[in-house]
Amino acid sequence: MSSPNQPAPFTADDYRARMARAAESAAAAGLAGVLVAPGPDMVHLTGYRPTADTERLTLLVLAAGQDPVLVVPTLEAPDAEKCAGAPALTLRDWTDGKDPYAVTAPLLDAKGRFGISDNAWAMHLLGLQQLRPGTSYASLTEALPMLRAVKDAAELERIAAAGAAADATYEEILKVRFSGRRETEVAADLARLLTEYGHSQVDFTVVGSGPNGANPHHEAGDRTIERGDMVVLDFGGLKHGYGSDTSRTVHVGEPTAQEQRVHDIVREAQEAGCNAVRPGAACQDIDRAARAVITEFGYGDRFIHRTGHGIGVTTHEPPYMIEGEEQQLVPGMCFSVEPGVYLPGRFGVRIEDIVTVTEDGGRRLNSTARELAIVE
Repeated sequence: MSSPNQPAPFTADDYRARMARAAESAAAAGLAGVLVAPGPDMVHLTGYRPTADTERLTLLVLAAGQDPVLVVPTLEAPDAEKCAGAPALTLRDWTDGKDPYAVTAPLLDAKGRFGISDNAWAMHLLGLQQLRPGTSYASLTEALPMLRAVKDAAELERIAAAGAAADATYEEILKVRFSGRRETEVAADLARLLTEYGHSQVDFTVVGSGPNGANPHHEAGDRTIERGDMVVLDFGGLKHGYGSDTSRTVHVGEPTAQEQRVHDIVREAQEAGCNAVRPGAACQDIDRAARAVITEFGYGDRFIHRTGHGIGVTTHEPPYMIEGEEQQLVPGMCFSVEPGVYLPGRFGVRIEDIVTVTEDGGRRLNSTARELAIVE
């Protein structure tokens, strides 16, 4: 029985179902199968996370009508046998001094086209091609962009819990002093609070004050925050293995009329983007809805990034809310909606929530106030 603060662990049946769906999706896309290297795809599909990034071949092989096989080095097989998905797998190990590709190649259709993890080592792919010269490959992001995109109820529970922890972090950061402190000090507060609220991993703590806020990915630096500064806060990480990511913009003391106006425009754009979320809409429709508001008010050329990205076992993953992305939204997809306006040399504004697609629309997984907060 899981506690209220600790969700029930995923079972072998959960991983078996995920691997089966991946194999079926590959077949539907005209692929012979899926080859998964260590990384977020392997964690999602098997629960296995190798203890070290190694040059030794580790590869999950999935194909419709074929039992899942995980090829691992012999010295790492004991750890692989302990992963939650192991009962749903056949493990095949290879020892140092032997050819790992000779173990793996027979699992592949000799003339098949396979989706392969974006982060697979080139030497592993080339080794397989040498023994299976008739095969061809496509990156999983290109071939199966929806591989991890649709979350089940247990995954949604974890993402919601991570979002609630990020919300609690924001509520607490509003109580700290900003003026007279360095960006790095506020960033350290954010990291500490995320951890206190249950994050096992902090991925980023953006604190962009004054002109630094005009850089969307500004890393917190030694600039001292001053009264009159707009400050962009963007922070997140992993809790229970799933991501949080939220942005709010605060002001040290009272804002000017223009600062307040730009913030109001971004808030309206973010509302429009969230309201556009519904099954059947295209990813690009979310971007268009948010961007149209900012463009209408004359700041279109100052909105310089996509409106959103997927989130799950990583804090950034497909799909992406950007013009040209025609992938349709389906219930269970989770992604950010985060429009912004950036005025070089002056300030920036960004507001971000994670949204999940429901049967009849969308639901925000962040609930903190989106109005411009005044801090000291």
